[in-house]
Amino acid sequence: MHIPDGFLAVNTWAPAWLISLGGLSFCFKRTAATLKDRMVPLMGVASAFIFAAQMLNFPVMAGTSGHLLGGVLAAVLLGPCAGAIVIAVVLIAQCFIFQDGGFTALGANILNMSFIGAGAGYFIYNGIRTVIGGDRGVVVGAAAAAWASVVLASSACAVELAISGTSPLKAALPAMAGVHALIGIGEAMITSVVIGFVLKVRPDLIYNKEA
Repeated sequence: MHIPDGFLAVNTWAPAWLISLGGLSFCFKRTAATLKDRMVPLMGVASAFIFAAQMLNFPVMAGTSGHLLGGVLAAVLLGPCAGAIVIAVVLIAQCFIFQDGGFTALGANILNMSFIGAGAGYFIYNGIRTVIGGDRGVVVGAAAAAWASVVLASSACAVELAISGTSPLKAALPAMAGVHALIGIGEAMITSVVIGFVLKVRPDLIYNKEA
């Protein structure tokens, strides 16, 4: 899902950069206003865990593998704004250290995985959690939102490739969404296991759990 340089036209990556910079500015201000002491080390731990977890690929089907995106995981623990910042930090580090995703496409990658993945994923999670209620609602909501976040982020990637003229939408969308619907199953399993474990040992680390 990390888009490399050269795959997006300037009419796509430039607006994506502007949207992502504006979104990060909002998230930094919102997080600074609501930041609690425990969230600072948790943001660091979440960033390190997701960075390392994204290095581990799991097989999806012949010739295809997937890895944890981590957006919903970060958002469930830290909230949508701090979660989006964590994923953006991971993407920036991957871009400059491992050249995983190009610099010109970094804004689009942040838009897809931080704001659509973590941000939109959180609101899906929160809606399901509220309806079901209790710890079961947290785990089920996190799993469903994790799957949806991967499909939505990959679909946004397909739309950006189509706008850039890299690939027709009718080819890119089913290809990206189809593969990532399978990858999303792994994302949902990993996210639900981690959140379920946190609920057992440190339920206070779940963001806004009692709201």
